[in-house]
Amino acid sequence: MKRFIPAAAFAAAFSLVDVDPASAATIFVSNEKDNTVTVIDSETLEVVKTIETGARPRGRVLTPDFKELLVCAGDDNRLDVVDTETLEIVRTLESGPDPELLDVDPKGERIYIANEDEGYVTVIERVSGKVLAEIPVGVEPEGMAVSPDNAFTVATSEQTSMAHFIDNETFKVTANVLVDTRPRVAEFTRDGKLVWVSAEIGGTVAVIDPGTHKIIKKFGFEIPGVRRELIQPMGIRFTLDGKTAFVALSTANRVAVVDVATYAIKDYILVGQRPWHMALGPDGKKLYVANGLTNDMTIVDVATLKPEKSVPVGRLPWGVVIKP
Repeated sequence: MKRFIPAAAFAAAFSLVDVDPASAATIFVSNEKDNTVTVIDSETLEVVKTIETGARPRGRVLTPDFKELLVCAGDDNRLDVVDTETLEIVRTLESGPDPELLDVDPKGERIYIANEDEGYVTVIERVSGKVLAEIPVGVEPEGMAVSPDNAFTVATSEQTSMAHFIDNETFKVTANVLVDTRPRVAEFTRDGKLVWVSAEIGGTVAVIDPGTHKIIKKFGFEIPGVRRELIQPMGIRFTLDGKTAFVALSTANRVAVVDVATYAIKDYILVGQRPWHMALGPDGKKLYVANGLTNDMTIVDVATLKPEKSVPVGRLPWGVVIKP
């Protein structure tokens, strides 16, 4: 039987380090079991508000102008739209069935949503909520990433073990790339030249060239004393200079630190239990990690790669986004 560590006890394991005021921002954490979003001030690390959402909030993204937070309420088949100034839900949008992850195009005009139960991607207009397309992909789509140039979108399908490339003009799937078992997240490198796809059960990250749709590199992880099946890659984040990647390893209770140029694993950061998704602070100095089974968020100093503090949030925290 697993022994779960209470969030408060886990927090005590870290030294209390003040967060640099220059990096002050608003942190939003979606809590899947509580049906809430926890709002935290990054300077004081105090909870500003707890927003009640639809059932089972998971995927979340900020619009490019930072004015709205879009939250997937999976069990209510909708998106909740939160005003990031008033911290109130101002409207809801039809999302298609069981939305899990989503992304917004760089102009903030269209929303791309993975509909896990139905095997397609729904595209809607952000302002009107009008459905523009329902695009069939593989079974259980989850990951969703719009390319920086807005030419295409990558969707991952867990059961089909593929990354699907969708043309954003025609809404047609132009390529299907087979990766390892149960891909969860797609994330573009800072320069937009490559897309990384994490495979939870396969235990690897596939690096794909969007131009050729070829996997140019696939790498895994080894942690002394941790069984290989517990090392499950999930969320991916790149540092602002694009030189380092962080990969959350779920039941391994760690975040891997990867050299982007060489794909070498530089370090493993011990965080809470089952880290899934992460966010980088606006100035790039802090990494914020949502830990699903310890109901907290670990704050990591990017320069030293040391965890500084654990902040309790809601139950089953799923993901993090940060408004500057």
